[in-house]
Amino acid sequence: MTTPQDELLPGTRRALSHRIAVAQAEGRTPSLVAAVVRDGRTVWHGARTSVDGHAPDDTTQYRIGSITKTFTAVLVLRLRDEGVIDLGDPLEKHLPGTGAGEATIADLLAHTGGLAAESPAPWWERTPGTLRPEVADVLGEEPLRHPVGRRFHYSNPGYTVLGALVEKLRGAPWEDVLRREVLEPLGLDRTSGRPTAPHAGGWAVHPWADVLLPEPTEDLGRMAPAGQLWSTTGDLARFAAFLVRGDERVLSAESLREMRTPAAPPEASDVVTGYAYGLGLELRRSGERLLVGHSGSLPGFLASLTLAVDDDVAAVVLTNCTSGVPVVAVGADLVRIVAEAEPRIPEPWRPLRDIDPSVLELAGQWYWGTHGFGLRLTADGLVSLEPLSGPGRRSRFRPNGDGTWTGLEGYYAGEVLRPVRRTDGSVDHLDLGSFVFTRQPYDDNAAVPGGVDPAGWRGIK
Repeated sequence: MTTPQDELLPGTRRALSHRIAVAQAEGRTPSLVAAVVRDGRTVWHGARTSVDGHAPDDTTQYRIGSITKTFTAVLVLRLRDEGVIDLGDPLEKHLPGTGAGEATIADLLAHTGGLAAESPAPWWERTPGTLRPEVADVLGEEPLRHPVGRRFHYSNPGYTVLGALVEKLRGAPWEDVLRREVLEPLGLDRTSGRPTAPHAGGWAVHPWADVLLPEPTEDLGRMAPAGQLWSTTGDLARFAAFLVRGDERVLSAESLREMRTPAAPPEASDVVTGYAYGLGLELRRSGERLLVGHSGSLPGFLASLTLAVDDDVAAVVLTNCTSGVPVVAVGADLVRIVAEAEPRIPEPWRPLRDIDPSVLELAGQWYWGTHGFGLRLTADGLVSLEPLSGPGRRSRFRPNGDGTWTGLEGYYAGEVLRPVRRTDGSVDHLDLGSFVFTRQPYDDNAAVPGGVDPAGWRGIK
């Protein structure tokens, strides 16, 4: 008997419930809700609350803060995929006069545009957006803090600018575009710019006493694309499934993989902690597991969306306190609990339906000088090249349709793999970015640059 893929074992469910109970108690938050997604479906929802007899469910809205940035990034990638913009375009080309026009759209998505982390005073999260009616009010008189493109520096104004870009190119308010192009197609009808009942109230918990203070709920105005949204565990669970699989009505799986790819030069501290930033998504290493998603915070609320793509498990954590709950760590724990207790069952192995003999001929071992590599054909129509043992350069390659292949990741990303054939049609060697791979180490029957000593391999007398 097999367990249905949309159910979790009792022990797993209890471990998940225990983890959020500890988080709510130790974090001293009025309430905490969470959900777990596996194989694209919500398989668990949990809630803890300080109010007896009243537990929020998967339709209760919480403010999600900077998870909003991921939604904004999806809108920008849609514009790119339609050919309206290129990510390498300078901002000035589409939104002139900001004072930050040298930054590219990719820079703004990856927080490498050199912009300030926050808007000028007063503190934008606790004051009305009407104080900053124009983009210039958000950027201030001196928008840049660093040279453009040189370093990762998280910037809320950067996503305000991206929202303004969306508005200009679509000719409609950011939230209207978001609703039409993302929320409605994905069925996220409980995600909105303003709270709609039922929703949680935001609270500050005194750091030295078990007492509460209500936090203000401001409309962020121009800053909305950086952190305005309210959502639920139900909606964010569906959004998490989309971020892994894609939806051609909204954004392709290929573009989402691009969003999940590191795009910003990390700080030294980020290298140590295993943190990177893609295009509107954070990447974190937790043990041996790579996690993708985004965290969010505004006064009164903390939020986390966590995806383990290889495990096909995601977690959502929402809470209504200003500080105290390590929502990123809780999300990572929820993913780990499911991934380790109930590992993903792989699809059955199946042979390929057909194979081009000229491609099959490439499979097997190859040598770059004396370094041994294996080239394998994969079921998805790609080829992979990786060391026969130990660490080293490895990549998958996609076919170009002309007998060559282009690298998809690592050192060989974008590099061309080209089989070089003899006059009789047999493969002499592989050319990979000018490096020669031969069937034997320094094969004297192949065109090895610099030639091979005619005396051949020898010992030392």
